Amino acid sequence: MHRTLHCNNSVANKLTTMPNTVSPADNQKGIENHKKIASHFEAAAKSHIEAAKHHEDGNHEKAAQSTIAAHGHQTLAHEGQKEDVKQHALSSKAVK
Repeated sequence: MHRTLHCNNSVANKLTTMPNTVSPADNQKGIENHKKIASHFEAAAKSHIEAAKHHEDGNHEKAAQSTIAAHGHQTLAHEGQKEDVKQHALSSKAVK
């Protein structure tokens, strides 16, 4: 089963219509954060694929280890996303 996430349109509109007032240093920090988040999601996906393969092979202990690794990467990615949203919220308040 796949879930579709919907963003609150008023929040999305505020973020997309914000003037470009981000300092170069903050912009670079944001770029690095997005890349780090993406890297963790890629590692989580890889670990989930490995877990599925281990299950197919009947090696459920290795599947469990891969699943735990995937969860760790997902957690780190979500923490990065929370920080990113916080930074966007703070910069949008500064613009007002």
